[in-house]
Amino acid sequence: MPRTVPFSLALHGGAGTITRSTLTPQMDADYRSALRQALEVGHAILQGGDTALAAVEAVVVSLEDCPLFNAGRGSVFNKQGKHEMDAAIMCGKTLGAGAVAGVKNVRNPVQLAKAVLQQSDHVFLCMAGAEEFARNQGLPFEPDDYFYTPHRYEQWQALRDSDTYMLDHSVEKKFGTVGAVALDQAGNLAAATSTGGMTNKNFNRIGDSPVIGAGTYANNHTCAVSCTGHGEFFIRNVVAYDISCLMEYKGLSLTQAADLVVKEKLVKLGGEGGLVAVSATGEVAMPFNSEGMYRGSWVAGQEPLVAIYND
Repeated sequence: MPRTVPFSLALHGGAGTITRSTLTPQMDADYRSALRQALEVGHAILQGGDTALAAVEAVVVSLEDCPLFNAGRGSVFNKQGKHEMDAAIMCGKTLGAGAVAGVKNVRNPVQLAKAVLQQSDHVFLCMAGAEEFARNQGLPFEPDDYFYTPHRYEQWQALRDSDTYMLDHSVEKKFGTVGAVALDQAGNLAAATSTGGMTNKNFNRIGDSPVIGAGTYANNHTCAVSCTGHGEFFIRNVVAYDISCLMEYKGLSLTQAADLVVKEKLVKLGGEGGLVAVSATGEVAMPFNSEGMYRGSWVAGQEPLVAIYND
């Protein structure tokens, strides 16, 4: 499949009830700045000739380190008042993947997922076993207070005595699952996703982000996809892999496949969210069925794009 651009990059920071009326001008500017900074990190890597895998990891690390987003440092509280984080990364060239779920105190879960991919014979590690693997790999850990912010604590306090869980980006104070996809100059694709899940989620709950084929997928023959939204629906619909399949077996373009899954299939079942994707030709798609999605893209030779709202 001939490429039309040397390299492409796209990222997201969550999808949900995100409107101009619920973001102050300062919050709007802060989110755009964080998204642009992460784009610049990935663009520099791709422009320098490094791999898509390196680019998506670095982009997600940048977003994990930003407390605005529900991943890494910005992760929300679960029902026990703890932070349990999930992440995955996948290489489109080899179909190699690494994923972790339910990890605590790991500074950058996406780096742990990358270590699982490159330093183990496994794909998916969880909880204490994943944390022990992180220690053996020398990855940095942080104390609980590193992951604490007043906004997320207030969210949890409002729900902690109930059986209700909350999509973190469905209320006025918004934080989002993060992810990135890339096509590098060698024609290889990669995807990575990281999240803290849902506020007041049951402890040990796992969403779609670390599930290969549901929230994260990459295949050089088709596309790379990173999802965000109500994870249970994305798992049931195997969203990321479904887009790849529609391209491979039905001949749909990336935009056609992504729109069909996000704007039709998910909507029929009540699944809210969106995704970012890039094809083997460098085409970028960023569809969502919610009121907004923190997102950005940068295609070689073009100006970078950062957007939030549904317009």
